[in-house]
Amino acid sequence: MIKKLATLFILFGLLTVNAQQPGEDEMGAWYMYFGTNKVSERFSIHTEAQFRFYETTSNFNQMLLRTGLNYHINPNAIATAGYGYIDTDNTYFELEGEVNSKEHRIFEQFILKNKVWELLFEHRYRLEQRFLDFGETTETQHRARYRIQMTLPLTNTFFLNFYDELFINLQDDLFGQNRLYGAVGIHITENSSVQLGYLRNQFANAVYNRLQLGVFYNPDLRGLFKKKKP
Repeated sequence: MIKKLATLFILFGLLTVNAQQPGEDEMGAWYMYFGTNKVSERFSIHTEAQFRFYETTSNFNQMLLRTGLNYHINPNAIATAGYGYIDTDNTYFELEGEVNSKEHRIFEQFILKNKVWELLFEHRYRLEQRFLDFGETTETQHRARYRIQMTLPLTNTFFLNFYDELFINLQDDLFGQNRLYGAVGIHITENSSVQLGYLRNQFANAVYNRLQLGVFYNPDLRGLFKKKKP
């Protein structure tokens, strides 16, 4: 128990580090939906929508829509290939003069899960091919991402979730960004949950603080694809 509490205090301390170069004075927010829709024993469909704001409920920044096909190698290993569409408003005053950008993104990822005592760990490895449209110019970029996530069940209903994710550019400057996250989660039903948390999003020259509200819904849709008996 002492080791668990020490780990939590360390993580909490990391999450509350004050940014030396804040991107803006306001606390922003991300509102998110994630779904893993089981369609067969081995396959499921990932669905995701995120709406990001520079302020808690105003000053829209970004819309992200993502989907993918998951192949469940076993309960602790999942391979995914997918596509994302991202619409970004770059007109916030720190980026004055820039225009909105649109991005089509292809990604490949691999997830490994393991358990240590009561702690549930998830390692996510992702490659992304990004096709960006800035209006008058277009650009293709590539990057790699690694996220380590830890979930600690508190009761059958409540849990804590933490992760750290590093973004590595495969061109130009190596460091892209780092996301440090902590949240309290609630299991609503067997296949749905809600998380309320805080994200510290660090770039090379700025740090953004974001509240996050995430809804997770993972229905089993295999019954819809079964052939009806005549």
